[in-house]
Amino acid sequence: MRISKISKIGAVAGVAIAGLALSACSGSGAGGGAEGGAEPGVGELMGSEKAFRVAFNQSVEHPQAQALLEFSDELYEATDGRFSLDLYTDEVLGDQASTIEQVQSGTIDFAMIAGSLLENFEPDFSVVNLPYLYDSPEHQMQVLNDDAIMGDLYGAVEDDSIKVLSAFHGGVRNVYSSKGAVETPADLAGQKIRVIGSDTNVKMMELMGGVGTPMAQGEVFTAIQSGVLDGAENNELIYSSLSHDEIAPFYSQTQHLMMPDYLIAGTTVWDGIEPDVQATMTDLLAASSDRELELFAEAVDAAKGEAEEAGATFNEVDVETFREATLPLHEERVTNERTQAIYDAIEAARS
Repeated sequence: MRISKISKIGAVAGVAIAGLALSACSGSGAGGGAEGGAEPGVGELMGSEKAFRVAFNQSVEHPQAQALLEFSDELYEATDGRFSLDLYTDEVLGDQASTIEQVQSGTIDFAMIAGSLLENFEPDFSVVNLPYLYDSPEHQMQVLNDDAIMGDLYGAVEDDSIKVLSAFHGGVRNVYSSKGAVETPADLAGQKIRVIGSDTNVKMMELMGGVGTPMAQGEVFTAIQSGVLDGAENNELIYSSLSHDEIAPFYSQTQHLMMPDYLIAGTTVWDGIEPDVQATMTDLLAASSDRELELFAEAVDAAKGEAEEAGATFNEVDVETFREATLPLHEERVTNERTQAIYDAIEAARS
């Protein structure tokens, strides 16, 4: 199973390397990522005058990476070869927190980051990271890419030199455990479950019945294997690609969280782009977000199949009991006019 995954990555990387070779032959200076000792990114296009450096923490085969590479092609064509993306995958430019700092300083141009990280700059971002907030990925993207709903919140981080360019679907997060299937909150009692490091997520897991345990993603496999953790919560892509299916084979579809990811730019970088190019990029990113939904759905189907072949079992849960258990967190985080307006708009957009 794992061999087929590696082969797939290699095939994609081979295409990227071929593109880099063409770019090198063109004599273009677009591969700015080579400065400072970093390896060139996979999205650099031949002959573009400016390749925006983009930090990405997953592999090149991830749906978001594929959507960004398609966006780069379209941007290149729409601007007659003036602009493209230079995509740095696999955390080559650092983890997400450090890439935010690099975007703020202008060291890199863009970064894809987890939505929860923006809570560190504006706590009101917690309102769009609540459990059981969205009916579907389409509902999530409809709201988060609507400037009438989100414009004020996105504008709140511009004083921190962060420009939110677009929201992207980051998957549906579910609980997986080494102990057995989880069907109700009672099944999580006493289980230590890895969560993203935020007070919101720790409290969420507590309300779901478990013990929320923040930990770096790279430490999770060993922690579950050794018994330090009983499980974790994440989407099917991460579950399969990090081989967590081998040490926590019970994947329970709690569907508790759809946390968005954001493509961000430094405000200085964004303000330096001509208005007509900004408008073109905004239009293309809207289409890219839609395309990423399609790619993500396809990737989830493939990941589930691979996890099952590796021995994992997927089970349905009593979602309503988990939803009711986490409602106090909604009340706790919706605390002012801005968060109430966004929350109400999300409710109104339900199909």
